[in-house]
Amino acid sequence: MREVISLHVGQAGCQIGNACWELYCLEHGIRPDGIMPGDASVGKEDDSYNTFFSETGNGRHVPRAVFVDLEPTVIDEIRHGAYRELFHPGQLISGSEDAANNYARGHYTVGRQLIDDTMDHIRKLADNCSGLQGFLVFHSFGGGTGSGFASLVMERLSVDYGKKSKLEFAVYPAPQIASAVVEPYNTVLTTHTTLEHSDCAFMVDNEAIYEICKRSLKVDYPSYSHLNRLIAQVVSSITASLRFDGALNVDLTEFQTNLV
Repeated sequence: MREVISLHVGQAGCQIGNACWELYCLEHGIRPDGIMPGDASVGKEDDSYNTFFSETGNGRHVPRAVFVDLEPTVIDEIRHGAYRELFHPGQLISGSEDAANNYARGHYTVGRQLIDDTMDHIRKLADNCSGLQGFLVFHSFGGGTGSGFASLVMERLSVDYGKKSKLEFAVYPAPQIASAVVEPYNTVLTTHTTLEHSDCAFMVDNEAIYEICKRSLKVDYPSYSHLNRLIAQVVSSITASLRFDGALNVDLTEFQTNLV
């Protein structure tokens, strides 16, 4: 198998991840408790969707994903949400204090305390894979955890898994809709740090997605859940060739080749 591990970092990464896994489950017919009624080979990982889902002996499908945030509220929403039984508790990692929209806190002070625990869980997932392809990293450029901690994770991934592809799905800050004044600083710092560690980045602009929601989808007051579900559709269509049988874009290196 050619497995892919998804890493969701910070509030934006975790909320987009929540929307993505919800959509993947609907597309593959997997129930919120991880059971797949249409699975012909229970306990065997021989289908295309097993690139994203690992399978336990009793037929439960567990996402190959790690959710990390330096503060607990967003991860707690997943722990108590509709898909709480889908994830293994070890995959949801949260700290006690957030990065306060500060790159340095995410990268150097608060983030440093959580990085070893995070890398241990990623290593456990990687050990579960027979042929790991690479990583998808979901984060924002503007937040403290999304910028600082995500760049720290990317640096460590380059050290531990040098040859593996790393694709980013990054929420790029928009000038009109800013949740923090310091977003440009965080963005410049994280762009500089992750430049040599990322193979390919898919940029998502908040403002553009707001416009799509308003103009095309006729949603007058889009909420973050609207934006996240729209981003999830994009991510789903990009990763569809990895999760379903087909001849196109079968592995992550082909993505880079075809995008050039």
